[in-house]
Amino acid sequence: MAMEELIHDFQNKNPDIKKIYLETIPPGQILKGQILKQGSINGIKTAQNPDLFASVNLGHLKKLKAKDIMNDYMIYTHNKLELMVAKGNPKNIKGPQDLANKFLVKSLPNPLTEGIFKFYGSAMLKKLGIYEAVTNNKKCKGCWAIKGETFFTQRHHRETPYLIEQGKADVGIVWATEVEHAKKEGRKLEGVAISDAYNMGDKVGYAIGILKTGKNPYNASRYLAYLTSNDAQNIYASYGFTKATDKDLVLKAIPTK
Repeated sequence: MAMEELIHDFQNKNPDIKKIYLETIPPGQILKGQILKQGSINGIKTAQNPDLFASVNLGHLKKLKAKDIMNDYMIYTHNKLELMVAKGNPKNIKGPQDLANKFLVKSLPNPLTEGIFKFYGSAMLKKLGIYEAVTNNKKCKGCWAIKGETFFTQRHHRETPYLIEQGKADVGIVWATEVEHAKKEGRKLEGVAISDAYNMGDKVGYAIGILKTGKNPYNASRYLAYLTSNDAQNIYASYGFTKATDKDLVLKAIPTK
C-alpha cells in the first residue's frame, strides 16, 4: 500500500532510475520460487535475479546468508497485528480472545507461505491458549482448517477484506496498516485493536538486504540509503507503520543462528 508513493519519491530523488519492478506477494514465495530456485527453460536462465529482498521474517534472510546470496541487512519499519471486521463491528468482537468463538467465521493468513501467521499470528494464538481451538492444528492454504469456522487464505491475507465485505467471514487477522489502508479507501471495514501483550509489535520488524546475485548493486545501495531518510520513514508512518529507529537503520551482518 505504501510502495507506490515510496517508489515515486525515490525516483524523483534519483531521476536516472527510470524503471523499477516490484513484487509484494508473500516473501516466502519469492524466496523459494524466484531466488533459491534459479530456473531455466531449454538452457536459458529465467531467474529474475532481484537486487533487493525484504521480509518480515529474519529467518528468510538467514537462508540467503547460508547460500552466500546476502550478507547484510537492516530493519526499515515495524508493524503489529490487528483484527479486521465489517464496518460497525456487527458481531461485537472485543479482541483476539473472541477468535475462539465457534459462531464466528475467521479468515486467517495461511500458515504455509504467509509469515504474518506462520511467525506471528500463530504465536499470538498460542500465547492466548486458543491455537488448537481456532486452527485444529491444521496447516494448509485455500482451505478450511475447521469447516465453517476457520478459513486459511490461498495466496495472501489481502483476501480477508474481500471475504469480510462479501459476508463470507466475520473477522480476520491482518496487519494494522491494512486496516488503516482500508479505511482510507472508504471500504466498509474497520479494526479491533489488539493489546500490546499480544499484537507482536515488539517482534515485527521488516528486514531488507542487497542480493549478491542482483544486476544493479549500486542502485540497490541507493534504495537502502533512501529508506533511512526522514522522507521515507514519514511515508511509512503515514500508512500506519511504526518508524524504524536509528539503530534499526544501520546495516548489520545477518546472524547465522
